[in-house]
Amino acid sequence: MTRASSMSEVARVAGVSAQTVSRVLSDHPNVNAATRAKVRAAVERTGYRRNRLARALVTGRSRIVGVVTHETDAYSTSAILLGVQTAARAAGYFVSTATTSSLSAAPIAQAVGRLMDQGVDGLVIAVPVREDASLGDVTRDLPTVVVDGMRASATEVVAIDQVEAGRVATEHLLALGHQTVWHVAGPESWNDAIGRTSGWRAALEDAGREVPPVLYGDWTPGSGYRNGALVGRMPEVTALFVASDEMAFGAIRALVELGRRVPDDVSVVGMDDIALAAYASPPLTTVRQPFHDMGRRAVEHVLALVADPETVHEPEVVHPQLVVRGSTAAAASR
Repeated sequence: MTRASSMSEVARVAGVSAQTVSRVLSDHPNVNAATRAKVRAAVERTGYRRNRLARALVTGRSRIVGVVTHETDAYSTSAILLGVQTAARAAGYFVSTATTSSLSAAPIAQAVGRLMDQGVDGLVIAVPVREDASLGDVTRDLPTVVVDGMRASATEVVAIDQVEAGRVATEHLLALGHQTVWHVAGPESWNDAIGRTSGWRAALEDAGREVPPVLYGDWTPGSGYRNGALVGRMPEVTALFVASDEMAFGAIRALVELGRRVPDDVSVVGMDDIALAAYASPPLTTVRQPFHDMGRRAVEHVLALVADPETVHEPEVVHPQLVVRGSTAAAASR
């Protein structure tokens, strides 16, 4: 069995004291660049791995970022988490995750508590948190950033402008000559679904168009299929804004099975721009959300708060981008 190298061994190889090694590993500023480089080279050569608990006792920081995610296989969750992990690793941090199957405050607070018990330095809540003072109380003493959530639950918020997303998708379809736009929304309990629906409705009302009844899905292709089967039997429906790409795929499948051509008979806009969107048949027009970038920004905000708890930033709003592909076209003349 190979013996783990010690700090004293690193010091011997680098030709410095163990105290100097400790200072380098703790990112102490009073070490010159040449010495720092020698110590890091010695660490690499010896394969030394510092005990994380010991480091936390010295620095008062665990160098762990906690992330709360929703229990789902949705693309958005995995993409945000990848952005968090990439940014944390670049900053020398580890990531610990806790999941919740509910969007209510109590289960989310329990997930937060599990991470706080691990001594995380900061927290990213990557679920669509609703306004709730009790959750804000739980995170008050911990640097916390919420992705697409309410400010009362966090020190800071990184959010996509979901209202703008709904408006952009709807205005694109109206500009193609469609008289109105039907909407398949996400669950009513999700903040991002509420925002997209608000933007869709506002765009129709501003244009003086009829606002059809909202259809609801659960983010799955199956729920998109069921709603597509409903509107596919309504010849007056020529344009459809679907609140996620996966639901849009299901809706398109149902429309095609009913003999409705996309985009000749019905134009469809999705939301997210997941990797498969460009390879669907037809390629899906969608509103892109930079999930990976949002995860990165959330970590940057958290680490800025860890470094200076008095730091105050306004909510960072990320603007969505319309990506036009083959699933939308000019309305057919009637």
